[in-house]
Amino acid sequence: MSAFNRAMSHGHARRRGRGVLLAGLSLLLAGTSACTQTDTPVASASAASATVAQAGPIRAFGNLTVFEFAPLFIAAESYYPAPVTVGRGSVANLVGEPGATPDDSSAPADIATNAETQALRYSLRNPDMRIVMTVTEGLYRIVARKSAGINSLADLKGKRIATISVTSSGFFTQKMLKTVGLSSDDVTMVGMKLPDMPQALADRKVDAVAIWEPEVERAAQAIGDDAIEFSGKGVYRELFNLNTTAGALANPQMRRNIVVMVRAIIDATQEVRRNPARAQELVAQNSGYPLELVEQSWSHHNWLADWTGDLLDVLEEEEAWLAKQDKRTPRTRAQLATLIDTSVLEEAKALPPLPKRK
Repeated sequence: MSAFNRAMSHGHARRRGRGVLLAGLSLLLAGTSACTQTDTPVASASAASATVAQAGPIRAFGNLTVFEFAPLFIAAESYYPAPVTVGRGSVANLVGEPGATPDDSSAPADIATNAETQALRYSLRNPDMRIVMTVTEGLYRIVARKSAGINSLADLKGKRIATISVTSSGFFTQKMLKTVGLSSDDVTMVGMKLPDMPQALADRKVDAVAIWEPEVERAAQAIGDDAIEFSGKGVYRELFNLNTTAGALANPQMRRNIVVMVRAIIDATQEVRRNPARAQELVAQNSGYPLELVEQSWSHHNWLADWTGDLLDVLEEEEAWLAKQDKRTPRTRAQLATLIDTSVLEEAKALPPLPKRK
């Protein structure tokens, strides 16, 4: 566990939208009982104060090397009023799935972050998983070599693309190809370790890189003037969500903790937008990336802390893509709607902003 994470766990006590989902989603959630309504929104200042004062320790896990986690670093360090264990892991840590990679395996996560792709994968066996907020949008892009004859997306046909096909980057890549009438069958998807992608592009072992930041930025820098970029704007962006379980939300104390943490993330996100310096420092410390590279890649993210308005649409389309890969029947829109709980964010928004600890 890093020094930062130990500080979150043990030193914490020393430191004292964009709108909701579309109306259609709200109706669908109501019809399928997707929202957990065991608590009602805070109705008074005294009730809000009590909710915050009664918040207890919470365990937040995620991939600590990705920029999208930045608001949780700030929330844990400066806004949440009780100890936070920040651990390395994923949504697998919520449910004890194989592949969980926690710093501390003595207890499961209470909340965890991941792109929507992994929530869909793990919820197949764990349908009590819940998405309670989109923390960050990852604004993906493809960087390719002009010297490989690539001047447009259509020129990717027959080319080698470094990506991770079973993740959000794989979904992004096939979405981009589809805009020019291509499919994954028209290219060669090359899987490799993230740090190897930029050098592979420079060494002409691949012709393009499609992955999250900052590896795309590193790839662009590795080939300099030979780089051509294709933005995913309007096609796809990663939805980096905060996840928990229905069981956690059914526990009054844990639900209170999660609601207050969501409020802390909202407040932390406002700080990240205003002045990202500390968030960038924490990302650099936990990822090992140079601070300068973090700063150069920062603009390829949207710090949201809200609902996007199209989460269910994205889940439905991506579920069909995953089901085809897994050779199974995709879940229905109504089944996918049960994975989304809008009530936690509503309650968090009803709380007043949390004071920043010095």
